[in-house]
Amino acid sequence: MSPGRPVPPPLAKPLPDLSSPAPAAVGRLAAAYGATSTHSGLVPLTIARRAPKEDDVEIAIEFCGLCHSDVHATRGEWRLPEYPLVPGHEIVGRVSRVGTAVSEFAPGDRVGVGCMVDSCRECASCRDGLEQYCERGNVGTYGVRDPRNGGELTQGGYSTSIVVDKRFVLRIPEALDPAAAAPLLCAGITTYSPLRHFHVKPGNAVGVMGLGGLGHMAVKIAKAMGAVVTVFTTSASKVGAAVELGAERVVLSKDDDAMDAAARSLDVIIDTVAAPHDLNPYLRTLRRDGALYQLGLPPEDMPPVQPGLLIRRRLTYSGSLIGGIAETQEMLDFCSAHGVASDIEIVRAGQLNEAYDRMVAGDVKYRFVLDTATLHEPSTEADA
Repeated sequence: MSPGRPVPPPLAKPLPDLSSPAPAAVGRLAAAYGATSTHSGLVPLTIARRAPKEDDVEIAIEFCGLCHSDVHATRGEWRLPEYPLVPGHEIVGRVSRVGTAVSEFAPGDRVGVGCMVDSCRECASCRDGLEQYCERGNVGTYGVRDPRNGGELTQGGYSTSIVVDKRFVLRIPEALDPAAAAPLLCAGITTYSPLRHFHVKPGNAVGVMGLGGLGHMAVKIAKAMGAVVTVFTTSASKVGAAVELGAERVVLSKDDDAMDAAARSLDVIIDTVAAPHDLNPYLRTLRRDGALYQLGLPPEDMPPVQPGLLIRRRLTYSGSLIGGIAETQEMLDFCSAHGVASDIEIVRAGQLNEAYDRMVAGDVKYRFVLDTATLHEPSTEADA
């Protein structure tokens, strides 16, 4: 267990037997891990899941990826959330029950849930299949009040089950390893979407800034699209890893000569760096009509972009946020067809707090994934 964290309390009540079917009108309890305050760490909880409505899919969760945003959310680093809070928005499991109006999924299907579980469904963005940009605000998988379900607080995938409207459930191809597929539902679609928006095709030159959970997926997906990939990193220790992932070139961004040599060599750059950094040296590596997509969200202001760099070569500086449901399904099918998945390390429930500390320290290659079968295990200092 991480120093200074209390030993988690036992489950508040016994868990029901989920092995036999229950009437469709009956909700269920789920074992979970979540935070009860900004300083509680992740502790065992029992949460209630609603009974599936006619359009709902109930999922028995097998794996859930750990995203750095989970750390920020549970520790109240972005805003003070409502507690208890169960994180997790990279969910893979099997359908256990479906509502009466669901024909798209059946019990036993392997499915996934990503960063959102609903949207207004009416605004221009939703009608265009871009639910992530819902103009009334999409409903996040955890930590958000869900207006379509009585204002319940959404709780995420560090749990044994979840109930989600069929419109926000994704089909996981059986060819994908379910654990390695989980991070595709956040890191995968976050990097796929801007590459797809730029229409990356074979022979394009793609730059990737940063080689963490997002960056390693950007390299893999760009390579699968046929691009020639350059990785920018501040760390010489990551050169070998970048080449191993498929990068043709690695540029140490602190080396001015190396950056000068890369001038006007790239068509598009995917920026995954979440710390403040100067974009101007990277913009100089773009060709005419190139684009830099910002995916990392630094907590502080960035140095200003020099307008002349944009004007002289008609460059685009843009942001991108996950992807819509249709595009996320497209990404999953693409990854299945091209053998693309995340590089992961499986963690048990009792190791979640340690995994959070390791994520903050950058000690993961490249994504942690929770095996939810371990949620029933007692947490001890030995395994935490």
